[in-house]
Amino acid sequence: MPWFVKTETFSRPAATLHEALAAHRAWVDGLRARGVRISSGYRVDGAGQPGGGGLLLLEADDHASAEALIRQDPMLQSGGVDWQLHGWRPVVGNLDVT
Repeated sequence: MPWFVKTETFSRPAATLHEALAAHRAWVDGLRARGVRISSGYRVDGAGQPGGGGLLLLEADDHASAEALIRQDPMLQSGGVDWQLHGWRPVVGNLDVT
């Protein structure tokens, strides 16, 4: 199944997104519990500090399915992020999202 990458940049200060971040984590956990291969986390700076945005990896049947799922993300629905969705074709290596 194809992989997709959602990148996002916070459009509001991270301190104002706590509720949306908690809902996002619960949403990802729920998808994982249903067997969706998905992983989400912060992008960090050179010192390892988060705060500018995030990255989400997921498997989906196709781009339309991935986008439909991503549009359910509480972070998007909060209006607190600017985002992009791209397909990803691994060439070398195997990604195991556990």
